[in-house]
Amino acid sequence: MARIVSVAAVSTNNAPRGGIHRRNFLRTSGIAAAAIFGGAALAACTSAVSEQKAGGDGATPVRGGTLKVGIREDLVPANLLTNTAATPVLVGLVYESLIRYPNDSLEPQPLLAKSWQLADDGRSVSIDLRDDVKFHSGRPFTAKDVEFSLRTYADPKWSAQLRSTAAAITEFDIVSPTRIVLRFAHHLSNIFDLLDTVPILDSETADKLGTGETYIGTGPFTFVQRIPNSQLIFAKNPGYWIPERPYLDRVEVSIVPDPQALLNALKTGQIAAARDLAFRDAETLAGKGGFTVHDLEGAELQTYVGVNVTEPALADVRVRQAIAYALDRERIISEVFRGAGYPLNVPWPKSSPAFDESRNTKYTRDVEKARQLLTQTGKPPKLPLTFGPGYQEVAQIVQANLAEVGIEVELDPIDAAAFVKQLTGQQFRGLWVTDHSWAQFVPSTLTVSAYPFNARRNASRYESPAYTAAADAAWQLPRGTGPEAVNAYKAVTDQLLDGLFLIEVGVRYQQYSTANTVHGFAWTKRREPVFTETFLS
Repeated sequence: MARIVSVAAVSTNNAPRGGIHRRNFLRTSGIAAAAIFGGAALAACTSAVSEQKAGGDGATPVRGGTLKVGIREDLVPANLLTNTAATPVLVGLVYESLIRYPNDSLEPQPLLAKSWQLADDGRSVSIDLRDDVKFHSGRPFTAKDVEFSLRTYADPKWSAQLRSTAAAITEFDIVSPTRIVLRFAHHLSNIFDLLDTVPILDSETADKLGTGETYIGTGPFTFVQRIPNSQLIFAKNPGYWIPERPYLDRVEVSIVPDPQALLNALKTGQIAAARDLAFRDAETLAGKGGFTVHDLEGAELQTYVGVNVTEPALADVRVRQAIAYALDRERIISEVFRGAGYPLNVPWPKSSPAFDESRNTKYTRDVEKARQLLTQTGKPPKLPLTFGPGYQEVAQIVQANLAEVGIEVELDPIDAAAFVKQLTGQQFRGLWVTDHSWAQFVPSTLTVSAYPFNARRNASRYESPAYTAAADAAWQLPRGTGPEAVNAYKAVTDQLLDGLFLIEVGVRYQQYSTANTVHGFAWTKRREPVFTETFLS
């Protein structure tokens, strides 16, 4: 099915928007019938739109209305800073960061920060803040809030994935309420990743963040209520710093764990947008007209097979190489993700400055080579292949691929909470299948931050002085892009391909499916929905 690219413009008042580069399965023009959900009449949604003119479809912005959204996982308050489950929805509506990357580049754009200057020596950054921003409580936003938010993000209790970068800020020099200077322990090539990621928190209510009682930020919507395992409700922020935004009065997010029930809710108009429909269902829905499927380009996820290298049967890298050669990446992308992605050997999307096509072909599918490697090591005993909700089809194909070369695995499905616990606690017994993120950011972030890749402590229990040295060298550069950085990333890639403690399958896009009466849908590089410009027709 054809995918169509639209390029979104920057919003009014120079406030950058997510979704600057979007690709859709299909652009349709039909209007879905209004439907009733919880007593409220809903219209559905259009194709992806540009921020200034509602996506180039000519629709005129309309004020008011309630956007109803369905997602499959509930918010876990304790995971507020880990970007999992429903957290991106909450953060995208309620909070804002200092800068925002466009979805198609790593060039930071102003948000709560008006401007900044990286020192010539690369060891500090001076940040000038907007002076017209208030928290939902009415309290003005100042430099003290920047310090508080960055220090909170660095607190180990939150298990934030860029915590090491936040912890490398050694000094907060508050020059004035609208100016702060951050000084670093060493060069930080990914400092702008941190400034894009950390939500600016309200210090007066921060003690309630982990309980789910209240969330106060500076964003376009205020938090109204959470009904556990049922609903998250948000209302328009009447004091938002972008004049006359948002258009919507309200956003109601329903938790619908069953994918078929989520599909039915969208088709019958009970909701107007759904996150993470089954890929086949999304493809079918888009083909029928009246709906659009948005691939969240620029916010890529990458599916991989993880390996516990301390398991004796997997300790020999030749066994891991055999697994890498056995995988039918093209089949997984085609059959499971219905083409919403592409196969990879390396952990970087094609848009990354670290992507290298020559390295990306190192472990293309070669069943005979995989079998030859196993003749050198001997056939391993049956291994568990652990996976969480949504990964069964991938796990089944991996199981069949490995059986073809002589490796038996037993499928081990577990719930999402148990999976996260095993991932962060280094508790997997053999192999596992899931996604990783952060590769769409400055590449050094992946190797010093993301749980699966962290050079000092990762889910695979992999330890390598050479990998740690390569990761640190890339992280401690003055800049995250440019020739010096690219060479450092090549060294990191070589270490990953040689160690093979993670075996990449490929990029897959998270998807939102929308009915064709919701206009202005956008997103950030962290897959946070952005509804500042969204309206219903």
